[in-house]
Amino acid sequence: MVRRRAACAPLAGLLLTILLGPPAVQPAKEVFTNTFYVQLKGPHGADKAHEIAKRSGFENLGSVLGSPHEFHFVHRGLSAARTKRSVPHLRQLKAHPLVRRVVQQTGFSRQKRGFRPLRQRRGYKPLRVENLVELEPHKDPTDPFFKYQWYLKNTGQNGGKPKLDLNVEAAWAQGITGRNVTTAIMDDGVDYMHPDLRERFNAEASYDFSSNDPFPYPRYTDDWFNSHGTRCAGEVSAARDNGVCGVGIAYNSRVAGIRMLDQPYMTDLIEANSMGHEPNLIDIYSASWGPTDDGETVDGPRNATMRAIVRGVNEGRHGLGNIYVWASGDGGEDDDCNCDGYAASMWTISINSAINDGENAHYDESCSSTIASTFSNGAKDPTTGVATTDLYGQCTKTHSGTSAAAPEAAGVFALALEANPRLTWRDVQHLTVLTSKRNSLYDHKKRYFWHMNGVGLEYNHLFGFGVMDAGAMVALARRWQEVPARYHCQAGSVIRDSPIPQNGTLRWNITTTGCRGSDTEVNYLEHVQAVITINSTRRGDVELFLTSPMGTRSMILSRRPNDRDDRDGFTKWPFMTTHTWAENPSGTWVLEAQFNSKTPQEGFIREWTLMLHGTRLPPYSSLPVTDPHSKLAVVKKVHESAKSSI
Repeated sequence: MVRRRAACAPLAGLLLTILLGPPAVQPAKEVFTNTFYVQLKGPHGADKAHEIAKRSGFENLGSVLGSPHEFHFVHRGLSAARTKRSVPHLRQLKAHPLVRRVVQQTGFSRQKRGFRPLRQRRGYKPLRVENLVELEPHKDPTDPFFKYQWYLKNTGQNGGKPKLDLNVEAAWAQGITGRNVTTAIMDDGVDYMHPDLRERFNAEASYDFSSNDPFPYPRYTDDWFNSHGTRCAGEVSAARDNGVCGVGIAYNSRVAGIRMLDQPYMTDLIEANSMGHEPNLIDIYSASWGPTDDGETVDGPRNATMRAIVRGVNEGRHGLGNIYVWASGDGGEDDDCNCDGYAASMWTISINSAINDGENAHYDESCSSTIASTFSNGAKDPTTGVATTDLYGQCTKTHSGTSAAAPEAAGVFALALEANPRLTWRDVQHLTVLTSKRNSLYDHKKRYFWHMNGVGLEYNHLFGFGVMDAGAMVALARRWQEVPARYHCQAGSVIRDSPIPQNGTLRWNITTTGCRGSDTEVNYLEHVQAVITINSTRRGDVELFLTSPMGTRSMILSRRPNDRDDRDGFTKWPFMTTHTWAENPSGTWVLEAQFNSKTPQEGFIREWTLMLHGTRLPPYSSLPVTDPHSKLAVVKKVHESAKSSI
């Protein structure tokens, strides 16, 4: 039996609110659906839930996260979308003596990242199954679309920069191809009959939460709108040397389909059951979707979904923790992914994208919670996207957006998990930080430059710690030692109404020892959260910065010109940064707030709580250094020199 890993200390009241409470979201676009969360008085099980549902005119869709007393009911005679709660149906369920609580599910919008409507489909030919032949391994894959997969091997094709790629061949050369790892694509379905995917499909780990059946096949539409999940799946697990399309990053790994995007409205229970589905069969969950990328939405996971994610990282993979990979968003410079509660969560790995010459894509969002980047479009030729599998046995060269970037990261993680199946979810994040590289990534508008944090790690507000390197990650994973236990330190709070000056900067300070001497002592940082409550006459004109005691300054909220909110603001919103990774948190932290506006604005910061997440013990002390110029060597040297002060 695999022992459960210690992931965190007991959660304080505030942390419990941050993790499990509903975030401050904009409810304007929500509707009431015909589905209900039903909690029974005690663990009565599915049979009793079915009986209660049938007697009340409902249908039981199943348990919530496998709970014996929480269930997902639907009433087929009720409209699937309405503006008001159905009080009679709520009363009918609540009247049953075994029902403790009933919540009618609200519906909200979740959008795929980077989908572009189809205009032309020239040059496609149906693939013939009899043409699939087994070939001997070749230095380069023989798949016909491999030459277009510049993100796997960039030779300068289509105007790209040679060697600017994911360095997957270095991982394959070590004999690592993703064996015994399963990645779940949470999306609009997966064409599991595709000849490049069918041998890699993990049916046991798959499910359709949109139709409530075990077959997550995409729903047909004339514009191929539901090709999104199939394209993402091919990036991870498309077979090698079979004469079909291209090759997956982890081409011997398995892929599961979780169909959950294809219904008129998303609900908390659909999201929760999707992210908590078969956590011991699924290693990695890949999500290329999120709240609307309109530059004004502030939204994130609701209660049940947050519970699913936290349970996944604490209990999934038999206690090692599931890996949740998230696309950072396609809202461009007018949006900020720290306003997306999925991408900005410390439990997920947020991935941005670059194009094949090293520039950021025009749709890339920037934020301090992004941990690394992969690739999306070509530079010179806008039709040069990501080559991968498409619906109905076909192929595409035009998959794009951070939708394409997230599955690439999932594929690299699958390689790392084969190299070392004992990696925890936190080990994977540490490996990502230490092996991602600046390479030649740059912001073409020269807004965001590369900086070095207090322990010598280079970071960028757009690209995180750089472009992922599969070869380096696999090599380091093979000799990796599990990082020490993680703790959560509530470093301090400031609670008072303080006006943000119209022409100037409001500064608040919190001085901390990192909870030294307590059960939650943190000396080496992983994630930092600034939990903030703000109201202003125009939310999108507020900018926030957080500076660590070691001098690392993170922009935790940038200007969003489309966000005209003057009512909701942010209520206990956890702005997160990864830029201070591995730093010592002791000392004075500075929060700065200012307006970036051509017209006068008014606003107040009402509350700020600083949350520090990391380890008491040095995370890399047991790792041997083979390259004296590596990130690991630099960080270890800083940590060694700082030992005497801790």
